[in-house]
Amino acid sequence: MARKRSFRGGTHPPGMKHLSETCPIERLTAPEVVRVALCQHLGAASKPCVEKGDKVRVGQEIGSQNGFISLPTHSPVAGKVIAVEEIPLPHRRLGPAVVIETSSEEGEPPFEPWSDFREHERSEIIDRIRLAGVCGMGGASFPTYVKLSPPPEKKIDTLILNGVECEPYLTADDRLMLERTAEVIRGMEILAYALGVTNCFIGIEANKPEAIARVSEAGGNVAPLRVKYPQGAEKQLIDAITGREVPVGGLPMDVGVLVQNVGTAAAAFEAVEKGSPSIRRIVTVTGLGVARPGNYDAPVGAPFRTLIEKAGGYSGDVVRLVSGGPMMGIAQYTDEVPVTKGTSGILALTAGEVRDVEESPCIGCAKCVDSCPMHLVPTHIAMYGEHSRWEDAEACGAPSCIECGTCSYVCPAGRYLVHYIRRAKDAIRALQAAKKEA
Repeated sequence: MARKRSFRGGTHPPGMKHLSETCPIERLTAPEVVRVALCQHLGAASKPCVEKGDKVRVGQEIGSQNGFISLPTHSPVAGKVIAVEEIPLPHRRLGPAVVIETSSEEGEPPFEPWSDFREHERSEIIDRIRLAGVCGMGGASFPTYVKLSPPPEKKIDTLILNGVECEPYLTADDRLMLERTAEVIRGMEILAYALGVTNCFIGIEANKPEAIARVSEAGGNVAPLRVKYPQGAEKQLIDAITGREVPVGGLPMDVGVLVQNVGTAAAAFEAVEKGSPSIRRIVTVTGLGVARPGNYDAPVGAPFRTLIEKAGGYSGDVVRLVSGGPMMGIAQYTDEVPVTKGTSGILALTAGEVRDVEESPCIGCAKCVDSCPMHLVPTHIAMYGEHSRWEDAEACGAPSCIECGTCSYVCPAGRYLVHYIRRAKDAIRALQAAKKEA
């Protein structure tokens, strides 16, 4: 096997992947009612194009694209619209959603399947991916068609598929690569064709040896990586695989690279070769707070509660419910929030899994500095953020922080470093917006 690559900095929290990594993907039947969020992607929410009382088909567009950084939204079921309303969402307090009473999950795909994507122009492939509502399925949920449409001056020569899944507990991408290998590889070929590149890598960490072997046997150019968090972050993954460093304030396209999650590649395959929009995703339901952790192929709009019930229900004293992984995930106040395209995991954590520490003064150990994957000085930025010194925080590089949580995790004083840095970033963005309006 080739030398395992990595990046400078980072940490290695306990994986806890053993809870679900051997659990095959199980298909979850749609519940009686689905609540399909219209803001499942980064950017402007879709505009509802159905009303209460309308009947919808599987895959029908129920929310239209609302700007360049936006996507259409589709129904995962056939049924009747019973409301278009604001509901609690996993990534924000409230957001618009189409509520549908399910009558069936059967139906023909809304788009014509293209068995040989090379018979179509690159622009047609990109437009199909747009119409199908495909977005990044690794967490950020950025519209995929936008990433496939870089400005002419940005010459992309390398495509990286992200199969790292460096967050503890999560195993959805691992199972996807094991069970639907051909779909991932075919999706990678579709994305590469759309970009006009031939240089492709699939980054997989060494704690997924079966996935490395399976993808390699299927013809994937695997870049084996050391196990380290946050290796799945775009800039760190690019550094580890290509040695290229994305400039401060820059994007991967600035160094000729585009990164897509393996789940996004599979969604592109579904959209192009099967004609199916993005209406389902694989979700890891895990933690010591569920009876039977596993990986589930769930329709968007299904409440977290339904997936937890599929996993045997709550077990033990659950003190925290998290959407995503434990490092960058968002704690939830209800299990009625719906699955979205960006829902990678649902964690039901017990008291023994949650580290609630009392904050104390910084002891100047510099562990946060040594661990920061962006080579920042988190303790200084956090201090400025805590005391509302926004210009100083910006000068120290606050906008470059990727909010991975590494600094907070390694801090022996329990400093709420990410909280203060995020506060500074929000204030800096507000000040920049005010300057533009002035």
